Amino acid sequence: MRVARFWNVLLLIVIVAGMSLSVVEAGDGDQGKGDRRDRIYTCGCGDDCDCVSASTQPGTCSCGRSLEAGHVLKIEGDEAIVCTCGADCTCDLDPEDETKCACGKAVKRVSLNGTGLYFCNCGGSCKCNTVSNAPGECECGMELKKVD
Repeated sequence: MRVARFWNVLLLIVIVAGMSLSVVEAGDGDQGKGDRRDRIYTCGCGDDCDCVSASTQPGTCSCGRSLEAGHVLKIEGDEAIVCTCGADCTCDLDPEDETKCACGKAVKRVSLNGTGLYFCNCGGSCKCNTVSNAPGECECGMELKKVD
């Protein structure tokens, strides 16, 4: 009787532990995707493009093309340095070549002037990488800046 009870308790512990891990993993995945503040969508119509479209949400560029997902590597003044390898990428700037991400893709310089986005501008070459469509606070504690 005690052996059966031991196995029942052990089975219950394993089931509860497994369920807890599933909930934690699902929560972390959802939180990571929902709470990322470095994601930016920009026009992908090429270097000759004069569109000034940037958003924190997927959508359409002012020229009619779909916005392409990327993430901010750093902000210099009013420009975002963006990795173009997609919304879920988490790579950094290539330490040996500042024109590329660590994943090998070319970086894109995006002017935040006139986009309506708020961004962290904590001076010099900011690496807080925060962009938002609403006012708020940057990860470093400074207020987000908007350039009209």
